Amino acid sequence: MSTGYTLPVFACASAIAALRHLQTESSPDRVSLNLLEPPQSAVIEIEQVAKIDDNCAIAITRSDPGDHLDLTRNTPIWAKVSFNSTNAARVTIEGGEGIGKQGQGAAIYSYAKKLIEANLQPLLEPGQNIIVTIILPEGVRLAKRTSNEAFGVVAGLSLLGTTGIVQPLVAPEQLSAYQAEIETKARSFDTLVFCIGENGIDLAQKSGIDPQRIVKTANWLGSMLVTAAAAGVKSILLYGYHGKLIKLAGGIFHTHNHLADGRLEIMTAYCAKLGLSTIEVQQIFDCATTEAALNRLREWDAANNSDLVNTVYRDLTQAIDRKSQDYIRKYTEQKLCIGSVLFDRSRKTIYRSDNAALLLPKLC
Repeated sequence: MSTGYTLPVFACASAIAALRHLQTESSPDRVSLNLLEPPQSAVIEIEQVAKIDDNCAIAITRSDPGDHLDLTRNTPIWAKVSFNSTNAARVTIEGGEGIGKQGQGAAIYSYAKKLIEANLQPLLEPGQNIIVTIILPEGVRLAKRTSNEAFGVVAGLSLLGTTGIVQPLVAPEQLSAYQAEIETKARSFDTLVFCIGENGIDLAQKSGIDPQRIVKTANWLGSMLVTAAAAGVKSILLYGYHGKLIKLAGGIFHTHNHLADGRLEIMTAYCAKLGLSTIEVQQIFDCATTEAALNRLREWDAANNSDLVNTVYRDLTQAIDRKSQDYIRKYTEQKLCIGSVLFDRSRKTIYRSDNAALLLPKLC
């Protein structure tokens, strides 16, 4: 299996090539950089490099996640490097077109910033300050195929990650690492919080949940639930985006889209169970996404002064809790308390199950 690298690595490589071209007019066809995490180097091919003017150059790489499934494969990553005459930091990092916005700033996370600063600062001559602008020309288009908005990232992709090497959510060795983390935390806590990915972890922490109790599960929720039960955990809060956790209400405990989906089918079934009309059920089924289906329920609530969102999601969270408990008992005979909190693309909580309401006070 070939090694794949995360987007921050290609952004950093582009910046290195642009800076070298600006300083020496050289046009490297590849550059070497220190990944920091893990502490090793990587050689990245440079597709193009050119000066814009005497104070600015731009270079382009293309994302290569290796053998792993990733929608950013072959995406061009541009870095524009400009000399900065102000008395600012030696390396100022900005987001250009295609880099998502989060709050008031660009969605460029700490690893990407550290990586770029650590690799470019040693290349600067005395008195040189630079501005590095990362551009993803296809970022806006690709973002529409992600759940970025669920985590407050809009109008593009984020430079997210804590390591330079792609850690796919389907690699068996990664599952073993996550299971080991559960076993370690189970020695200190009898209640844990499961989040599928890093964005969910960020939102859980911002909601006041103790970060020491949070475990990243990736898409292996079934395996992780069983591991927690075997390790002696007594209760688990599932905290996640409704478009992922809704799968558990249908008995799907590996949530990767390449293995199983059924989200709209599950939501449609619960709407039918609650007595929505045939026309309404058909409209839910015809929605493009679970987010669109949720918004359709909200529209009906506003028009009819009804309470469909709370009613549907009450049943969904109850099913998530119950089926998670049943899944654990099937493999371990252990009885755990499972609660669930579901949020939408705007990072707003849709519904907390009754069990979640009981668990949250001890987690914050």
